[in-house]
Amino acid sequence: MKAVGIDLGTTFSCLAVLNDYGKPEIIPNSEGERITPSVIMFDSENQFTVGTIAKNSAVADPDNVVEFVKRQMGSADYVFIHGEKEFRPEALSALIIKKLVTDAQTLLGTELPAAVITVPAYFDDARRQATMDAGKIAGLNVLAIVNEPTAAALAYGMSNPDLNQRIMVYDLGGGTFDVTILEIEEGKIRVVATDGDHMLGGKDFDDRIIMYCAEEFRKAHGIDLLDDLESLQDLRQRAEEAKKALSIRESAKIAVSAQGERHTVELSRNQFEEMTA
Repeated sequence: MKAVGIDLGTTFSCLAVLNDYGKPEIIPNSEGERITPSVIMFDSENQFTVGTIAKNSAVADPDNVVEFVKRQMGSADYVFIHGEKEFRPEALSALIIKKLVTDAQTLLGTELPAAVITVPAYFDDARRQATMDAGKIAGLNVLAIVNEPTAAALAYGMSNPDLNQRIMVYDLGGGTFDVTILEIEEGKIRVVATDGDHMLGGKDFDDRIIMYCAEEFRKAHGIDLLDDLESLQDLRQRAEEAKKALSIRESAKIAVSAQGERHTVELSRNQFEEMTA
């Protein structure tokens, strides 16, 4: 039985298998992408699309698009309603997992009935159980729920089998953040300490840019972008692009539009670092 490894992320997810040489290999989705946006779009007939198409549709159809589901895992209060159906976080996550597995099975030409799924190290029992339930709903035999930093340390240890060292795994993802100290000795891994924040990630950096641009637009045109869901979704995508641009450039320009008005906001790297410090 061939098992797959699934990284079920807040903003992106991916699936990997061990290839014929015993090396982990990420399997691209049906669009040829190595990572799949963890975004779901529902249509009027309760059919759904997962991935880049769904993410790009968030601007045009924000009411029918679900993002950042991982932040709600284990929550008894969260529910997404579409039509007459209710979807809880584990059911939504199952749709993402199903997309990854179905695409991988098509590419590899074989059934993939079992999986190991990673979670942040600080996930409590409720969040871990919800993740396992998501895999089961997707039709998988979930062999294990593995801490993300432990998975990283395992991969590091496999490449360095004679390593005896204390290491830190720093994982700042799209929506969650954790830091774990591990000891690797004679091929064995022991978690020394771990902590994190399931409400801190790249999305929150995007949000700071969004709030800044929204305030600049309000000053220029007297319009509150936060009251316009479609404009807000468009700004979210532009904010993410600006964040990435600031990694390699000293400044970025962000075009903002709403209700027939346009405004260009220039953001420097120094400003961005100050607003996210």
